[in-house]
Amino acid sequence: GGCSGFQYQLAFDNAKPGDKVFEHDGVKILVDQKSYLFLNDSEVDYTDSLYGAGFAIKNPNAKSTCGCGQSFSA
Repeated sequence: GGCSGFQYQLAFDNAKPGDKVFEHDGVKILVDQKSYLFLNDSEVDYTDSLYGAGFAIKNPNAKSTCGCGQSFSA
């Protein structure tokens, strides 16, 4: 959990049975079945701005997010 409920986490891992696997330009994203319920139709992008660089997740299922964008409620 994060300050808004659920928390995003990116890490290196290997696919496990039941994981959803998405690939774009040779990069694979793995999502476990339970998390997929909250992340369906989300977009992952890399941003580089004056505020910093890193991955950003655009989640259409999020009802609210915290100020830092690292957690959300569904």
